Amino acid sequence: MTSVPADASAAPPAYWLLEGLPTPASVVRGDEVVTANAAMVALMGIPLDELKATPVSALIARVVPVETGWVEALHEAVTRDGNRPERPLWMHIRGADGREHTVTVTYSPGAVPDETVVLMHDAAGVDTTRRLTEALAAAATDMLRARDEHEVLETAIEAVHRQGFYSAILLVEGNTFRHGPMRQQPAIVALAERTYGMPLSEVRLPLSTLPHLAEVLERRKAAFHQDALGAAHRVHTSEVFEDIQRAYPPGIRALDAPIFVEGRPFGILTAQGLDLTPASAGTLELFAQLLGAALENVRHHHMAAERLGEVTRLQEELVAQERLTVLGEAAGVVAHEVRNPLGAILNAVAVLRREAHLGPTGQAAVGMLEEEAIRLEDIVRDLLDVVRPLEPRPRPVHLGELVRRALGQLHGPPDAPTLRFTVDEAPNTPEIMGDETLLQLAATHLVRNAVQASPPGGRVRLNVEPVAEGVRLVVEDEGPGIPDVDPRRIFEPFFLTRANGRGLGLAIVKRVVLAHGGQVRASGLPKRGARFEVVLPLEPTRTFPA
Repeated sequence: MTSVPADASAAPPAYWLLEGLPTPASVVRGDEVVTANAAMVALMGIPLDELKATPVSALIARVVPVETGWVEALHEAVTRDGNRPERPLWMHIRGADGREHTVTVTYSPGAVPDETVVLMHDAAGVDTTRRLTEALAAAATDMLRARDEHEVLETAIEAVHRQGFYSAILLVEGNTFRHGPMRQQPAIVALAERTYGMPLSEVRLPLSTLPHLAEVLERRKAAFHQDALGAAHRVHTSEVFEDIQRAYPPGIRALDAPIFVEGRPFGILTAQGLDLTPASAGTLELFAQLLGAALENVRHHHMAAERLGEVTRLQEELVAQERLTVLGEAAGVVAHEVRNPLGAILNAVAVLRREAHLGPTGQAAVGMLEEEAIRLEDIVRDLLDVVRPLEPRPRPVHLGELVRRALGQLHGPPDAPTLRFTVDEAPNTPEIMGDETLLQLAATHLVRNAVQASPPGGRVRLNVEPVAEGVRLVVEDEGPGIPDVDPRRIFEPFFLTRANGRGLGLAIVKRVVLAHGGQVRASGLPKRGARFEVVLPLEPTRTFPA
């Protein structure tokens, strides 16, 4: 025969077992609370006598303020029809501490037909998983909008940390791990950096020294550690573990989830926290898979952008080649039809200059005729330089010397002598392998363009220096600057920025630079003027005519 405990005298004999349950429990008959155990009294914060004297409908309004409507309807249905829910119900109640608690409520038959036993199970862990799932789903959306891998990783690690977990990402590099973004205890990070003698981002850990993580990648399945400190003790030295033990609370749990990108190991997402449960660990494992998908998305986006850029470049080259082909045919006709008459005109000018009876007016006319004929000859020569194939014949060339030579040969407008020139050349600038004639031609056109654009008394600055790609020449002037168009267009043949220009000099510069495998770009200066930048490799990279 079983005896009833003395402390269960408040409960009817049929329900004395409820007193020993740690789970809040009560017995309800209609709108009356027959009895409740100590756990229910503590949760409600209402003395048992008051609890039994208060109608259930009033208790619902008091402790279920958010979901009063459907809970009252459920209570009425149970009281009226006796149809108890077959499955546990989720419910949010306000406890004695004033905080909201998530519980699952189970309804079971009592000792007599009109009585119902109500059990409330704490579902805080499940509720944490729900909130974690919602937060990580929002973070996954943000990751899919990211445009580089670093942004994806930072978004992911910050989302996990905001849910109350310490977190980090270990990146796989060959046969080693490298620390990526992390949100860890500062004291632990400082300790690790003192131990390794370098920033954690520079530390490389062989996979063989972390077999538990290598196994996670091999199995492609996350590992949940109920005892995170015990797991840390197995892989760290005693000194390091003692510091970890001081920094993290007992009972902390951990998760290591694999990240794969395009089927290959990318890294490990780690998380540690007291609220980490098997359910939330499963959510984080799924999040690691979404993280891998977001990284794949970034790579595909970059690949598509590169392919689009390549297609655009090829289209531009094709259009430019077709334009040069047509221009070349026209230039051939012009050169044939114009050069012979020009030669005849210049011969006639030479004869007239020897004429003794030619007066001042005649001499001025002959001078103007010679000047215009030479200008036409220069235009024809520039036109042919634009369209003729360029085949560099490389030899050691000092770019700074070519620039100074271009300045020495300058014969620009009458006001050119009033300009101020500044030439800065780094002392360690190396020679490059290039075609001296072609590069001299390009340097001369760049200097001439700056002179023609500059106002009287303006300054032209030239700079020659080594860069990672080779040697860079920068020419800056104080002219009107770049017009409101794509700066790349000013290198097209016949694109004019001045009323008296030809539109050929910068086109020649571009062809010479490209023939050497270099780069040329133009931009406007903040206040006034233009900047032209030419970068030439130390060795020509083009092996075909430009």
